[in-house]
Amino acid sequence: MTEMLEPIMDHAGDFLIDTADGQSARELGPALAAVLIDCVERGASVSFMAPLARAKAEAFWQDVAEGVARGERTLLVATIGERVVGTVQVVNAGPENQPHRADIAKMLVHSEARRRGIGAALMRAAEAAARTSGKTVLVLDTVTGEDAERLYTRLGWQRVGVIPNFALFPDGRLCATTYFYKAL
Repeated sequence: MTEMLEPIMDHAGDFLIDTADGQSARELGPALAAVLIDCVERGASVSFMAPLARAKAEAFWQDVAEGVARGERTLLVATIGERVVGTVQVVNAGPENQPHRADIAKMLVHSEARRRGIGAALMRAAEAAARTSGKTVLVLDTVTGEDAERLYTRLGWQRVGVIPNFALFPDGRLCATTYFYKAL
């Protein structure tokens, strides 16, 4: 699979993080869908409700691939060997008065690959990709009180605030969302 991707980072432990172009993003759709489904099944509030059908997950990733092909977003993919275990996106498309800003979206790590530094490496790679494309401010949101919030804080992201009852967990419970930014 790595021949479809262009490396942007060195090996970090037993995984590699690469950037996908539009074609490789389309080809990786089923593997990325498996990561998304795993995260939703384990309770991640990432825009989808449980149970998440494979067809719906694959359709999401095909839409992402089209955005990658149009240059609207950068898709980073973490692999262990040939297996996709994580991903994050830098969403570059924004209003014309914000050409310097990008959003970070769908930072996901498969449950079997967690606690190896993959999430932190994905975020560092996303920041590097944003810098390369001329971005100076990044924004993201995450569920308040979950592991990702602690990760972003450790990586130097600045907490802006919390919106109570902003979204739902996949099982339908309400959750608060914390917004962060990082100046590059």
